[in-house]
Amino acid sequence: MTTQHPAESAQQQPTSTAIPRVALVGVHGFGERHLANLARLEAAGALQLVAVADPLPPQAGTLADTVAVFPDLDSLLAAQPGADVVILATPIQTHAPLALAALSAGMDVYVEKPPVASLAQYDQVLAAAQEKGRLVQVGFQSLGSHALPAIRDKVAAGEIGTVLGISATGQWLRTKAYFKRSRWAGKRSLDGTDVVDGVATNALAHAVATGLSLAGAHTLSDVASVETDLYRANQTESDDTSVLRIRTAGGNTLLCALTLCALEQLDPTVTVHGTLGDITLYYTRDEVVISSADGERHETYGRTDLLENLLDARATGTPLLCALQDTGAFTAVLEAIRTSPAPAPIDAASMSWEGDGDDAHPVIQGISDLIGRAIKSQATYAELGVPWARALPPVRALALDGRPVADYQDGSHIRAVSSPRPYLHPVRTLGGTVVTDHMPLDHVWHLGVGVALQDVDGVNFWGGRTYTRKAGQYIWRPDHGSITATASQQTDDSDGQKGRLQETLEWNGPDGSPVLVEERTWAWSAVAPSIWRLSVDFALSPAWDKPVSLGSPGSNGRFEGGYGGFFWRLPACGEAAVWTQAGSGESKTHGSVTRWLAWSGRFDGGPATLVFVAPEGCTDPWFVRVEGYPGVGQSLAWDSPVLARPGNPVRRHITVFVADGILATADVEALINQQGDPS
Repeated sequence: MTTQHPAESAQQQPTSTAIPRVALVGVHGFGERHLANLARLEAAGALQLVAVADPLPPQAGTLADTVAVFPDLDSLLAAQPGADVVILATPIQTHAPLALAALSAGMDVYVEKPPVASLAQYDQVLAAAQEKGRLVQVGFQSLGSHALPAIRDKVAAGEIGTVLGISATGQWLRTKAYFKRSRWAGKRSLDGTDVVDGVATNALAHAVATGLSLAGAHTLSDVASVETDLYRANQTESDDTSVLRIRTAGGNTLLCALTLCALEQLDPTVTVHGTLGDITLYYTRDEVVISSADGERHETYGRTDLLENLLDARATGTPLLCALQDTGAFTAVLEAIRTSPAPAPIDAASMSWEGDGDDAHPVIQGISDLIGRAIKSQATYAELGVPWARALPPVRALALDGRPVADYQDGSHIRAVSSPRPYLHPVRTLGGTVVTDHMPLDHVWHLGVGVALQDVDGVNFWGGRTYTRKAGQYIWRPDHGSITATASQQTDDSDGQKGRLQETLEWNGPDGSPVLVEERTWAWSAVAPSIWRLSVDFALSPAWDKPVSLGSPGSNGRFEGGYGGFFWRLPACGEAAVWTQAGSGESKTHGSVTRWLAWSGRFDGGPATLVFVAPEGCTDPWFVRVEGYPGVGQSLAWDSPVLARPGNPVRRHITVFVADGILATADVEALINQQGDPS
């Protein structure tokens, strides 16, 4: 994280010592708050309100007789009421032209958020302000919070360890009436003019701006990239439910997950996530919550009013807290949204409507949990595979008789601390029931079906915290590796009944240097009208001419925590049953060494059974979780590490039968006997 830099020196010089004369353009909506604030400051002798402009004049008696009233800014400027500062509380699409007019007239400007509706407008207004030597303050009020420098100090002091990422969340609800309040509400453009109204650019823009500030992103050059994932439940042009992933030039990642379609309105937050805890700012009330292993600590801070800050800057050269040039990062986000494809509509089956008439508002099913998953995994809704989200095309598809049974993902979109790696997801029965999960909220580094290990000569290729013998617990370490394919070849049988994918994979450490080289083969084939077979063979060899230790939490002292190697993460299912020929339930199957293990349950798409089969003579125990989360693995290093030696790779093989319906033990054994030795 970096501290916010001050405004350019040319805009910090004091311009006047007299009581400033202020004009307000837009007296309704948010303009009413400005009127109240102006009255407060005028009573304190800090300013004089000399004029207002609005096509709909304020109610009689609202203003003093000395305040001139105009229908628009042009007529106000023509009358020359002697205003030094103009406040623009007008529709988004008017901000830039009105600011340019005020600057041309020699006035300092306070403009509501968002300051402009495009990057081109931003450049125009910034150039005009610099040419005229005038100040432009933007109304991101949260950036006046004293909590922001306090949070930066806490992070710099190491209170939450190393920063893993930053998130901004907002769960609000907006009714049909909200989008009927003006012609521009919910519009991306109006009569050919950019508006860019939306959840991230207007309603919850403060969440984005505050998140950017804590991520050290202020100017345009502070933003390395912006990825957008935009949706709408309302009948609007603009997005009301979106994820933004912003990577800064300083190396931080800000994930914004925002919606106007929540069941109930919650206070929005910005959180700095660290290896030792989190710091969460509830920016609407300037409250900070510091969470760590020691518990929670709550602190409340004050806030500097941005108009007062602008007046101080005029008088003394005090830096602006939200100068226009320091909203360049926000403008980069707005521009990415403006130029993105139109938001995708959310299907009616994924939401419900609460309330009647203009008070009705949409509620997206499970949106709170989805926001939690997105934040924790730093992933978009599309990457999470949300049913109503845009479908990401797989890198490869595994199909039988023209039906896709598994998608191959290369893992390139997975966050670094989840150990990016290739995996299969979703895996489906022939009937279409999905029997894998990925990036679940409980363990966002669990990725469908694949191969992963938590300790490869000290490198974590599993994701998440690392269990070490010294610590005797899971801790965050900068030890995450990644697995990438360097060569691959897929062949599909001409009759569509089987296929094979052969890969060469490189396991690279945190610095990018290779640790292991893997040869992996996926094979799939049809078995029966409702059953197909998936197998994986893999061989792990040292990348260099010395042995490599392959370990697990179990080999590092974690009791019965020997996961690593082949792993299958299942989705939640009802009536889950797991069993072997020797017993049933997690307690009887976890750690057991048996020829096969079966899992059945009722998934979202229907009942299904998975049968995991090891080769004859295999001594690797089964790793089984049912209660905490649903998962099955074949433990490569249960309680002691395994050495991969040059010329002597560590080899493993497993076969899984994927069946629609619930199979009994007799069905499982008949299936295995019919198919023969899977090795």
